[in-house]
Amino acid sequence: MTTTPTVLKPAGTAARGLGRTNRRDTWWVAPGIQAVLFTVCATYLFFSGIVWNPLFGTPYLVDGYLSPLFSPLLFPDALPRFISPGLLILWVPLGFRATCYYYRKAYYRFYFADPPGCAVGEPSVHRGYKMETAFPFILQNIHRYFLYLAFIPLTFLWIDAFGAVFGQSGGVRVGLGGVLFFVNVTLLTGYSLSCHSLRHVVGGRLDCFSCTRRQQVRYGLWQRLTDLNRHHMAWAWASLISVTLADLYVRLLALGVIADPAIRL
Repeated sequence: MTTTPTVLKPAGTAARGLGRTNRRDTWWVAPGIQAVLFTVCATYLFFSGIVWNPLFGTPYLVDGYLSPLFSPLLFPDALPRFISPGLLILWVPLGFRATCYYYRKAYYRFYFADPPGCAVGEPSVHRGYKMETAFPFILQNIHRYFLYLAFIPLTFLWIDAFGAVFGQSGGVRVGLGGVLFFVNVTLLTGYSLSCHSLRHVVGGRLDCFSCTRRQQVRYGLWQRLTDLNRHHMAWAWASLISVTLADLYVRLLALGVIADPAIRL
């Protein structure tokens, strides 16, 4: 007589039920702060990039400072007044961040409680979820293509930063806006270069790192990207905040709320 062996499925370490856990630390603080910060920045950036100009007519280009949400500026005069030029470019950084491996971990936790934290119980309805194997979350698989596209607006942001300083008719202008633009594009570059997908593109699918000169070069680049990748979370949050502040700075200049302190050479 033969018996069918019992297959044991791992139950995990978290207690059953939303938020149930044996952890005694304040595990909810980090996802709570991230949820507030992400929601505030995302809501503001959506409003500024899509709604602000068509609704109120507030300029996004002031005294040589172009908001990063509109760079590169495409067909601003050809679009109807009720359509923001930001629509033509924002889908690239939005898609890049929405499909980012780190941001997925973050917003799955604080929006979907999937799970709320390590060893913390999640809603029972998640037990049968399909997540990234079904629509719409299966679209997360195109993250690498958004990575390639993200370098296009990033290149224009570097051009804008140099243009804000060196592209003025009166010579060189070292202003607070120019400094903010350079900080922003530097953080965005760090975020893009620290991407998990870029690290895999450069050093993945190699069986030998030293067999040829080309593989040695790829290994060296992979090591440098790995150093950046270790801090991908910091790059992600810092660049999100810097984009928000850079756009807000341009909008406040346009409204006359602030002036740009600058040294002209």
